[in-house]
Amino acid sequence: MVVHSASERVLAGLDPEQRSAVTAPSGPVCVLAGAGTGKTRAITSRIAYRALAGEISARHVLAVTFTARAAAEMRSRLSVLGVPGVQARTFHAAALRQVRYFAPRLLDGRAMPELLDSKVRLVTLAAARVGLRTDRAAARDLAGEIEWAKSSLVEPGEYVVAAAKGLRDTPHEPAKVAEVFTAYEKIKRGNGVIDFEDMLRAAVWGIEEHADVAEQVRAQYRHFVVDEYQDVNPLQQRLLDAWLGGRDDLTVVGDASQTIYSFTGATSSYLVDFPRRHRNAVVVRLVRDYRSTPQVVGLANAVISQARGAEARLRLELSGQRPPGPEPELRIFTDEPAEANAVAARARALVEAGTPAREIAVLFRTNAQSEAYEKALTEAEVPYVVQGAERFFERAEVRQAMIALRAATRSIPGETPLPTAVVEALAAVGWAPDTPPAGGAARERWEALAALVQLAEEYAATPEVLPIGEAASVERPVTLAGFTDELHHRASQQHVPTVDGVTLASLHSAKGLEWDAVFLVGLSEGTLPTTYAKTVEQVEEERRLLYVGITRAREWLWMSYAAARSPGGRARRPSRFLPQLDRSGGVERARGTGPTGRPERRRTQIVSCRICGATLLAGPDRKLGRCATCPSDLDEELHARLCDWRQRVAGAQKVPAYVVFTDATLTALAERRPRRAEELIAIAGIGPRKLGLYGESVLALVGGATVDDVCPEKTFEISS
Repeated sequence: MVVHSASERVLAGLDPEQRSAVTAPSGPVCVLAGAGTGKTRAITSRIAYRALAGEISARHVLAVTFTARAAAEMRSRLSVLGVPGVQARTFHAAALRQVRYFAPRLLDGRAMPELLDSKVRLVTLAAARVGLRTDRAAARDLAGEIEWAKSSLVEPGEYVVAAAKGLRDTPHEPAKVAEVFTAYEKIKRGNGVIDFEDMLRAAVWGIEEHADVAEQVRAQYRHFVVDEYQDVNPLQQRLLDAWLGGRDDLTVVGDASQTIYSFTGATSSYLVDFPRRHRNAVVVRLVRDYRSTPQVVGLANAVISQARGAEARLRLELSGQRPPGPEPELRIFTDEPAEANAVAARARALVEAGTPAREIAVLFRTNAQSEAYEKALTEAEVPYVVQGAERFFERAEVRQAMIALRAATRSIPGETPLPTAVVEALAAVGWAPDTPPAGGAARERWEALAALVQLAEEYAATPEVLPIGEAASVERPVTLAGFTDELHHRASQQHVPTVDGVTLASLHSAKGLEWDAVFLVGLSEGTLPTTYAKTVEQVEEERRLLYVGITRAREWLWMSYAAARSPGGRARRPSRFLPQLDRSGGVERARGTGPTGRPERRRTQIVSCRICGATLLAGPDRKLGRCATCPSDLDEELHARLCDWRQRVAGAQKVPAYVVFTDATLTALAERRPRRAEELIAIAGIGPRKLGLYGESVLALVGGATVDDVCPEKTFEISS
C-alpha cells in the first residue's frame, strides 16, 4: 500500500494527456510533446511511476537526451520524485562509458584510444595532403561535412553519391571532400585516436559483434527513454537499436515541429515513422502549453499551421494554459540600425519597468546579425550576453579584418569612397563581395566581414553621429582611417564584461531555452528564410526555426524586420512565414519617429481570438475578434436594432445598406459591444470617417438607446 500510494502521488497535478503518457503500459510509447507542454515532467513521472509501482527497477533504466544540462535536470527531478539511481545521459556520454568499460575485452587488453576534442586540426592536415589550403572556417566546414557523413553511416567511398542524394551544400566539390574524408580517416588511425562518431560506432560494434558484451549491456539496461527524439541521427538510432536488441520497452519524446538540425544529420523520420515501426505503439499528444500566454501560443499555431512535408503530419495544435497577456507586435522599420535602436530602447524600458535583463532575449537567424544589437544595447546602457558565440568584435575573422583595414590606410588613396576602400582592404583576408562560400562556418565568416562593409556604408552616410572621445561636436572624417578608429572605439565599448544581461542568440542556440520577453528580429526574405534554403525541405526547416523562436517567449513577443539593410538601401520583403495580416484593418500607420529620430514605417498589431487566443489572419475573423469556429456571443437584440438603424440610414442616404456597414461589421458590433470610440475604431471596417458619421449613434445603440432615439426623422448626409 505504501508503494502504491507513492506511485499515485506521482500522478498528482498531471493533466489528462500527461497522465496518459505516465500510465501507458510497458512497450513502445511515443509522446508528441509541443513546446512548453511539460515533456520533462511527463517522462520523469513515467519512470518514477513505474519504478515506485514495482514494475521496473530504476537501475535498469537508461534515459538518453542530447545535452548534459537536460540529463542533469532529469536526474534531479527523478531524485525529488524518490527514484534515484536512474542513468540519465547523453548518447555520447552513455556510449563513452560503455566503450571505456569494455575496451580491454574488445581491444585485447588495451585501453580505449584517446578521444579527439575537435576534428579541425586533423582535417586541416588531411586537406593539405590532398592539395587543399584551408583556413580555420573552411576546416570547420569540412569537419562538419565529415561528421554529417559518419553520423549518417556514410563511408568515404559512398560520400559523393550520398551528398548528391542529400542535396548537401558542400564546401568543396563532393569528390574533393571525399578525398579529405579518406585522408582524415588515415591520419586519425595513424595517430591512434578516435573521434566521437568512432566512439558511437565502437559501442554499436561491441554489442553487435560480441555476444557477451550484448548480453551484459542488455541485462543492465532494459527500459529506455529518449528525449528530443526528432533530433536523432542514423548512427544514434543504430546504437539505440543495439541497446534494445529487439525488445520494445521504449518511450520516445519529441516534437516534429522543432526539427531544426537536419544539416547535422539529425532526422525526424524516426519520430514520424515510430507508429509504423512499432505497430502496437501508444501515441500520446501533449498540447497544453504552460509556458506561453494564449496570444503567443496562437501566433505559434498560426505560423506552423502553414507547414508542409513529413514533419507537418505530426503537427500539434497547442492550447495556451496561462492567463491572457499582451498581443505580439509586428514592427516594421526603415533600416536595420533603426530596428536595432528600437529594440534596445524597448529592452531598456522593459528593464526599467522591472523585467530582469536575464529574462529578455534578442533572437536572430545568424550570429553575424549580432553586431548591430551589441552596439545598440551598449549605447542604451543595457547589459547583454552573447549565447553560444563570441561577441562580434571578438571573432577571429573580425579582429583579422580590423588589422587589414588599419594596414590599408597606408596603401589605399584617401579619395577612394569608403565602402570601396573597405572592400579593397578586405580582399587581403580573402573576402570578396557577392561570392558567399558554401559551408556554414565559411559562410558565417563571409557574412561577418560583409557586416563590416555595411557598417562602412552607414558610417559614410552619417559621419556626424559618430563622434569620438571628447570631441563630441566634431564631424568625423569619412575616411578609412576614421572608420577604423570608429571600429576600435565600438570594440572597446562592447568589451565590458557582463554577468547578467539581455541574451543575444541565434535561433539555433535558443532551442531549449525560454524568456519572459523575446525580440525576434531581422524577419525579412533572404534572412529568414535564408537565401541558402533552396529546397522545399530547407524552406520548411526555416519555418520551424521561426516557430521555435516564437515558442521561447513566455509573455511578451516582438517581431520585426527592416525594409532595407541600410539607410536608403534596396527594399526588402517581410518573411513569407509572418502572418499575412489584413492590411485594411488593425494597422496603425505611424507618423512619428522611432528612437533614432527616423520615421518608423508602420506598426501592426497582431489580433488574437478573444475566446481561444489564436492569431487571427482572415479579415472577417479579425473584424469579429474571434475564430470562425469559436462560439459567438452575439447580442441578438442589439444586432436587430443595429440592422434596423442601418436600414433607416441607408434609406436616408439613398445607398445600399452595406455602404453604411457590412453585415460582418454589424455582427462584430453586436458581439464586441464597444463602449468607447477607441474600441469602436479598433473594429476593422470602421475608420475615422465612419466614426465621425456614425460613431455617436452606434455607441448610443450599444448603450441601450432605441433606433428612434438616435435617428428620429433624421437624415444622414455623406460628405463629399
